[in-house]
Amino acid sequence: MSSQDYKFEGWMGDSPASVNGAMEWREFKPKEWEETDVDIKITHCGVCGSDLHALRSGWGPTNYPCCVGHEIVGIVVRVGSKAEGGIKIGDRVGVGAQGESCLGRKGPCEDCASGNERYCGRHWAGTYDGVFMNGDKSYGGYALYNRTPSHFVVKIPDSIPSAEAAPMLCGGATTYTPLKRDGCGPGKSVGIIGVGGLGHFGILFAKALGADKVVAISRKGNKREDALKLGADEYIATDEDEGWAEKYNRSLDIILSTVSSAKMPLTQYVGLLKVGGTLTQLGNPDDGKLAIPAGALILRGAKLGGSVIGSPGDIRELLALAAEKKIKPWIEERPMKDANQTILDLNDGKARYRYVLVNEW
Repeated sequence: MSSQDYKFEGWMGDSPASVNGAMEWREFKPKEWEETDVDIKITHCGVCGSDLHALRSGWGPTNYPCCVGHEIVGIVVRVGSKAEGGIKIGDRVGVGAQGESCLGRKGPCEDCASGNERYCGRHWAGTYDGVFMNGDKSYGGYALYNRTPSHFVVKIPDSIPSAEAAPMLCGGATTYTPLKRDGCGPGKSVGIIGVGGLGHFGILFAKALGADKVVAISRKGNKREDALKLGADEYIATDEDEGWAEKYNRSLDIILSTVSSAKMPLTQYVGLLKVGGTLTQLGNPDDGKLAIPAGALILRGAKLGGSVIGSPGDIRELLALAAEKKIKPWIEERPMKDANQTILDLNDGKARYRYVLVNEW
């Protein structure tokens, strides 16, 4: 298949109003082809909360027009002569939230050289709404085709269905990577704040990594049954369970906060940590800044930090773990033509727990 045999078309957002179900389907121009690139015929694309933030310019001004989607799975249709990773035409591959870093340009920075491409300080291009080093824009996976530098393209294990692999590329990576970094495993107690697209992955991967106890934390009790089915050992409904902060005081080694609200009771959450414990914030609030609970941190010798997505090496690791442990994310497949309704449903909190758009080839 030559580059002339297919068009790059997708759902384009032209203003913040696009998040209200107003994306338009049309052709777009991908980055100029380079011999390090790979073209992918998209079969599946996960729908992430980050897509909503980008469409409405929630984290800063979006460079419209924007085609979102950074949990891409598909079949390789073109491979550059300098592509990495042994990728071949016909391979089933995926692309997560990052499309480029400084690798390959005048030598890698310290972070890229150590496998931390996700923190590259020289150059960082997202899979969508980014700018590549050649000056071209990046367009995401609510589309028919995707072009991405090969370093950020990973092969999908045969045993993982494409619809299940897609949301692992961002949602899964965003939770797996800090759990691994913070030492999740036997002997550890882990709290997951927010039982949603990210939080349900947090439960799945904490159990897969061998945590002794996983506590799911949400405002309401309506997700208790789901959390327990996912593998959580206990559940806290902070708006309904009286005395929860005292009951679980100093009981957790690791906490992942997946919620994107500045209004959460962060001081009480830090109070759940054991001495020396770590709370990692994953959600990036649109509604304000998080206040540092200095007293709670000081009195526990606790650590408050953050984490973003996963580098290609992290994604390969989590896919291998998912294949080994037979991890099954909770997904609902939707036709790509229904992308506008799907983002409305995600914004309304209807997902249980990840939507995946499917191209009907």
